[in-house]
Amino acid sequence: MIELILLSLLLLLAHLVLPSILAAAAGNVSAEFLLGPRDETPELSKVTQRAKRASANLLDTLPAFLVLAVLSILTESDVTVLAQVWLLLRVLYLFAYLSSVAYLRSLVWTGALVCLIGMALPLI
Repeated sequence: MIELILLSLLLLLAHLVLPSILAAAAGNVSAEFLLGPRDETPELSKVTQRAKRASANLLDTLPAFLVLAVLSILTESDVTVLAQVWLLLRVLYLFAYLSSVAYLRSLVWTGALVCLIGMALPLI
């Protein structure tokens, strides 16, 4: 489970840097902007905006995953498969969001939510 927690934090890192990488690659921002105080709001491409929204969505659910993962370690509950599926779905969610596949994105999000619920059930 510890490996999955660390992988989820690696996914978080990817989510946090991806919008800046996409914005720089599209020419929407410069290195000077990225390294500066970012006082101005640049015009961002749709893909970069999607990456920012996907990142915000991960920030909504990652705390629940981390708490459930740590609690499963403390209570010796085996929810490893659910945690693995959650992580896989969150990676798929990012790609579905970036490619603007609306129904797939929602289906993947629902699957990840079901995994979180499944991880919580043994703790009750």
